[in-house]
Amino acid sequence: MNTTLVRFSVCSRDLVGDWVNLARRKSQSQKLIQLCLALLIQMISFCSFAIDSIDLERLVPTQALRSGSTFISEDLKSLQRSDDLNPAFLWIIQGEALWRKSEPLTPLNSSNATNTSLSGTAPSCASCHGESNKSMKGVSTRYPQIDKVSSELINLEGRINLCRTRYQHLAPLALESDEMLGITAYVAMASRGLPMSVRIDGNNEEHFKRGRSLYYTRMGQINLACTHCHEQNWGKKLQGETISQGHTNDYPAYRLEWQRMGSLHRRLRACLSGVRAYMYPLGSSELLDLELFLAWRASDPKITVETPGVRR
Repeated sequence: MNTTLVRFSVCSRDLVGDWVNLARRKSQSQKLIQLCLALLIQMISFCSFAIDSIDLERLVPTQALRSGSTFISEDLKSLQRSDDLNPAFLWIIQGEALWRKSEPLTPLNSSNATNTSLSGTAPSCASCHGESNKSMKGVSTRYPQIDKVSSELINLEGRINLCRTRYQHLAPLALESDEMLGITAYVAMASRGLPMSVRIDGNNEEHFKRGRSLYYTRMGQINLACTHCHEQNWGKKLQGETISQGHTNDYPAYRLEWQRMGSLHRRLRACLSGVRAYMYPLGSSELLDLELFLAWRASDPKITVETPGVRR
């Protein structure tokens, strides 16, 4: 977003509003009021154009981008780096087992299912994709993305559930369940060390705009937007915590406050709760749009996948 243009437009719009009010208070001519209103309309149109155009400018300069792990304590860094000590691996072990498991087929009444009257055993993820550390390498860096069949925006969890319903003929996993968290982290872990690589094009443009708009919109009783913490005040302290830049490259992650693993959408809902705003449901279009914007925002060679992260 070209913030210089947007701020100039908003300031100009407010200034013209003051002119209109001044003209009314001083009983100036109707012609002057009409002139001010015409100028106001032009300014609002200019402002809307600046916001709606796909200007892929970050407010945090590229050279200043930092992964969230650079803001945590040395103890948490050590915990995250160790596959033996990282508590998230209790879920990843379940995810690996699910990757290799052949489950009984489940009759599905869904438009995503290719057959609703099957019996027997479903193919495992491994039977199609082989070893995840090879076949899934780089996959998580490209999500969220548009599903070619449904033309809907999906994240990695959505892709896993579509694979289950379309090709394995299995019931979808519940969002935030141990099974979903485990297999999502197991797949994402194959991309550790690779940079985020979400691209914005004509297919996901509208989702990107909505996600960006949500990121910069004040909300809740606290009346704050995401940008106020993660772009305007990153690096500062808030209740003993160092505010990060709000990147998403370590999710699903284990948080000590939760005493369990959690998805990015759970973390976003916690932020919404913190500002006393409406908490969008897990997997909602609003959170998916915001996830897309956040993934693009973290698409830089310095921001690599660190799943599973550990946070306080």
